[in-house]
Parts: sequence; C-alpha cells; structure tokens
Amino acid sequence: MADVIRVGMIGADTSHCMAYTNFFHDPKSPDEMKGFRVVACYPSFSPDLKPSADRVEEYKKALVEKHRIRLTDSIEEMLEQVDRVLLVSVDGRRHLKELIPVARAGKPCYVDKPFAASLKDALEMVKVIKDHKLPCFSSSSLRFDSTYINFLAEMSKEKETAKNKAAGVLGCDAYSPASLEPTNPGFFWYGIHGVEILYTLMGPGCVRVACSSTPDGDMAVGVWKDGRIGTFRGIRKGPHHYGATALTAKGIKPLPASGDFYKRLCLAIAKFFRTKEAPVPIDETLELCAFIDGALRSSEKGGCDVEIGL
Repeated sequence: MADVIRVGMIGADTSHCMAYTNFFHDPKSPDEMKGFRVVACYPSFSPDLKPSADRVEEYKKALVEKHRIRLTDSIEEMLEQVDRVLLVSVDGRRHLKELIPVARAGKPCYVDKPFAASLKDALEMVKVIKDHKLPCFSSSSLRFDSTYINFLAEMSKEKETAKNKAAGVLGCDAYSPASLEPTNPGFFWYGIHGVEILYTLMGPGCVRVACSSTPDGDMAVGVWKDGRIGTFRGIRKGPHHYGATALTAKGIKPLPASGDFYKRLCLAIAKFFRTKEAPVPIDETLELCAFIDGALRSSEKGGCDVEIGL
C-alpha cells in the first residue's frame, strides 16, 4: 500500500460519493485512475435538507460494505488517515465549514458542486484557499464532457491559424435542468450544471446578468466585458437535457452533452491529485458563483440588469 494515494471523503449524502469511489476502485478504470484508494469518510449530512437526510444511511452502509471505507467521527480524524480529500457534501451550505480544517491541514481538495450556496460563502472559501495556498478546485462534471473538451480543442486550433480575430466562441446558449431547493437558492442547487457549461465555452469575464423566472424555468442573459452575450436556460418543465449551442465565426454549432462527464471528471481529479495543479482556476469558479448570485438577485427584482463585479 506504500504507493497508494489515500483519499478521504467528506459527506455521505449524495450519489456522487458512490460514483467517485466506484471509479477509483474499479480495476477496469483507465490507468490514470489507478493508485488511489478511498480509505476514510466523515459522513456528514444536513438534517434540514430532505435529499441529504433521506440518503445518508444508505450511502454510509454501501461505503462500508462494498468498499470497506472507515467512517470517522470528525473531519480532523479523517484527515489524519489520508493524503487527498473529496469534499462531496450535497449541501453547499456546509462547504465553508468543512473546507477550513482541510485547508489548515494542507490536503489537496476537490470540492463537488455546488462550490457554495451563496456568494458570501464562496468569497470566504476562496480567501481560505488562497491564504493557505491550498491546491483546490471545484467544478460540475459537465465541464469535462467530451463534447466540450473536443469542441474547445477545435476552437483552439482555429484561433492559432486564423487571421480573423473573431475566431473562437462568439456567443453561447447553454441549458440544463434547474430544479429548485430553497436552502441552496437559484442555480446553486442544480442549475449550476448548465452555468458550468456556459462558462466552459465562454470563459470568464461576465460583467452583468439579467434573469427572468417562472415556475417552469429560467432564462439568464449574461454580457461579457468584450461584448459577447451568453445565456443559460434552466429547465423545470420538459425534457431534462444538458447542452449548448455555440456561435462561432464558421457558423452555429449544436453541442448536446455526450454523457461521459463523470468518468472524465474523475480522470481530471486523479490528475489533480497527482500534480496538485487545478484544471479550473478558483477565480473562475468564484465568478461562476457571482453569476449565479447576480441571476438570483435579478430574478427577485423582476429581471433587471445586475452587475456581478467582485
């Protein structure tokens, strides 16, 4: 076991805790994911959040019986037994409190979506990360879907060879399910998947957003500092699909998600755990949270423009 990188987990109240563990422990997983073992878990959950409280016992049992993972009574006890950390609590409200001891211990950490449940917490979390120089990143799995990885690779090649400065993504319309949970308001709970797609394709730089909402869904329109416009449609009625349409100099490109995002996220986490180099800048994640916060404030004000400056 000397060459094994020991992984600890915080939170046992989401299917993600099983999905990540299954990928890391599966002998058929790609070579890049070998050499890791989830060995301990602090099984935190939120009593006032039904999707959390209703599932924690099921996942605790599966982690112990299927993967022989040790459950600990505290984060500090878990940290003594591991080299890297998966912070997978389903409730973004818990992430700031749960991240602080990880940062103090200096254990490289992946924070599952949502990074936080408010911009205030996100700002404090980024401060903690920077103050402790903690290797850390957070992302929805949708960022790593092969549809977007391949498309961005194509766009990069075009920009390298194009004489036209307009080469690249000129605008984007993203969409995803956006079910609501009052404790993690607006897009923090589930719409974050589609917002992540939007930022994957557009990159950072949004300066203002306007959002209109009905019981059936949301439409958020962001304006980037270079004049580009990106939109996110949050779906609550109709097919619950993930994807986007990108506007490029060569035409309009439909980009439905291919569905291989969990596996590719795990590959990204494995690489991060080895290199300690974050695949997503933490400042981009912070801006994404500011976009979500701005969209929520706009929706509450009837859809007016809201500055998202940090």
